[in-house]
Amino acid sequence: MVDLASRWQRLSVLAIVRRRSWRHVIQFVALFSLCLGVALGCAGNDQPTTDTSGDSNGRISLGTTLTARTLDPADAYETFPGILLQNLGDRLYTYTPGTTDLVPQLATAMPTLSEDGLTYTIPLRQDVTLHDGTPFTAEVMAFSIERFMENGGRPAYLLSDKIQSVEATGDYELTLTLSAPFAAFPALLSFSGITPVSPASYEVGSGKFNPDSFVGSGPYKLASFASDAIKLDVNEDYWGEAPANQGIDIQIFTSPANLYNTFQTGGLDVAYQTLDPEQIASLQREADSGGWQVIEGGTNVINYMSLNRRIEPLEDVRVRQAIAAMVDRPLLNERVFQGQAEPLYSLIPPSFEVSQPVFKDSLGDGNFEKARELLTEAGFSETNPLTVEVWYPSASTTRSIVANTLKESIETALPGLVTVDIQNTEGATLWQNVGQGIYPIILSNWYPDFYDPDTFLQPFLGCETGSVEAGCEEGASQANGSFFYSTEANDLIAQQRAEQDPVARQAIIAELQTMMAEEVPYVPLWQNKDFVFAQDGVGGVAIEPSQQFLLWRISQS
Repeated sequence: MVDLASRWQRLSVLAIVRRRSWRHVIQFVALFSLCLGVALGCAGNDQPTTDTSGDSNGRISLGTTLTARTLDPADAYETFPGILLQNLGDRLYTYTPGTTDLVPQLATAMPTLSEDGLTYTIPLRQDVTLHDGTPFTAEVMAFSIERFMENGGRPAYLLSDKIQSVEATGDYELTLTLSAPFAAFPALLSFSGITPVSPASYEVGSGKFNPDSFVGSGPYKLASFASDAIKLDVNEDYWGEAPANQGIDIQIFTSPANLYNTFQTGGLDVAYQTLDPEQIASLQREADSGGWQVIEGGTNVINYMSLNRRIEPLEDVRVRQAIAAMVDRPLLNERVFQGQAEPLYSLIPPSFEVSQPVFKDSLGDGNFEKARELLTEAGFSETNPLTVEVWYPSASTTRSIVANTLKESIETALPGLVTVDIQNTEGATLWQNVGQGIYPIILSNWYPDFYDPDTFLQPFLGCETGSVEAGCEEGASQANGSFFYSTEANDLIAQQRAEQDPVARQAIIAELQTMMAEEVPYVPLWQNKDFVFAQDGVGGVAIEPSQQFLLWRISQS
């Protein structure tokens, strides 16, 4: 699989939000373009440069089909570069392994917040040295944040939309002033790209990126970086906990079949993303006899339908509710994913305590009696049937199977009343046109940037310009293809962003989830489980609740 190499520069708020939708393409191609038709035993063309599994040198060999377009933290905005940057660099805040407890990393304490909720003062460590020997100071961190915002990279808006000023107010004190209160800001500072880099190796300036190198502060140094192989060496001068291995050798495969075969025959210590459901099931069945471990984890990636209220008859909330009631999530999990997914009943994943199964409670699963009742109220019948047009990216075998499973289920349960019309087009075309309102319904997914419920609310329900009558004309929901507009939703989003009391904030988030189930601009569908496979004797392999993959914890006995 190849990573898509470009994304439009966005200068307006609308364009900034669309950047996140284009991220769907990049991430989606990497994670869901699966070779379901390839036999498990087919011969692969990818051969390990060296068979490093089981070596006594303590290095870990890892295989993946994910690709890395760049390692510049100011421009990296895909899954695999994020994993690499989490291990090559440090952040002001991170998560205690095995938990979602946000703790200081390069900071020495949680921020001090001003009374108006705008100014964060952060004390910094004084014992950190970057890979090139540069001492880590507040000036270095301020330089790195300014560069992240000003160089115009793909993730720049994450900070530039929120930060008004960055200042080193002491040798080891950083002060960040926001343009508006944002309760999730400390969690945002754990984003993989918000990591210090050396001013001697990087510049501030539009488009001035270093894609093939990395000079930061983390437990590994970048030894080599190529399209098919990446090597990480241990940073002997690391200030924190030393890696449990002597380095990481990463092989990038061109297909899931080749990754599967190489791991199964012992050519890799670890295999992580992306294998198809048949291959995962095979590795699960053969784990005991094959001599490997199956590590299962959750994921924060959500899959959903976006319903365009600008296209008839989706402007009728009863039709949107009926469509949601027709969806049988357990059926999808069984037929499409062989039990390797979790039904999703809110856009906020259940890994968050505040998540509520609002769609299950209000509309159920495969509730065709409810759907018939709603459609009858909306004026549909066997003589005036409803046609549901569903679009998906043509490269996605997974979404093709999902769409056709939904079609068969719905048309069998409601014959003559509902027809499901399945359509597809090339992924880049699809995501480019979503914000123009061309498609009635799309099957899509969402990769959160940081671990906080806000990342599953504002990007879906927020709208900068619009009206109840016209819908969203410019903003997040327009870019996501639902065109949902609600002044109440906008107000609640702003309130939960400003609210520092966790209990009060959870109550607001609960209101937004209820609103989503009532208005149905989106229908949550499923979350894939995340799997990593490791040979027996390899320890410390885990998928973190925050979705970090900590390579420095992996060891070889």
